[in-house]
Amino acid sequence: MNFLAHIYLSFDDPEVALGNFIADSIKGRNYQHLPVNIQRGILLHRAIDTYTDTHPTPRISSARLHSKYSHYSRVIVDIFYDHFLARNWQHYHPIPLHRFTAEFYSLLQENRNHLPSGILGLLPYLLKDNWLLNYAHLEGIEHVLKGMNRRTQYRSSMDESIVELQTHYESFESEFTTFFEELITFSQQKIQTL
Repeated sequence: MNFLAHIYLSFDDPEVALGNFIADSIKGRNYQHLPVNIQRGILLHRAIDTYTDTHPTPRISSARLHSKYSHYSRVIVDIFYDHFLARNWQHYHPIPLHRFTAEFYSLLQENRNHLPSGILGLLPYLLKDNWLLNYAHLEGIEHVLKGMNRRTQYRSSMDESIVELQTHYESFESEFTTFFEELITFSQQKIQTL
């Protein structure tokens, strides 16, 4: 899953959300100096990623892209799934997406001292382009995919995958909806054990 899903799956715990958001920038056990709930968020993020990587439904979505995008297909699916979460946000959370994302951006600003350098470098772009809110629009997803393609030095062609999203939109959305319900249940149970 991508940024928005990880934040959502923190179930409104600010420190868990921070950990869940920064987890990809934390290697190994280099998190033990952080507050306990941020550590829980990092561990939850890793559990979510493992669950997602081994679940058959995201694999179906990824297989649709694999011949053209190879190992990048999983990353693309994560971004597509964030689009469907943002687009259908009102079905998942009582706070409107624009307010939810604004509150999360404030949380990031207030906790800069806990953010790894990679996240600090990403933060200006995240805020300027309002990534989390703009996931709800195809133009926002296309912008993210173009940025990801630049970061892979144009080897991934991820920017072209917007065509597959548009072509197979209903299939991707159906797969997301089925999978995300299961992922919510998994995450609720997992957070209790951390």
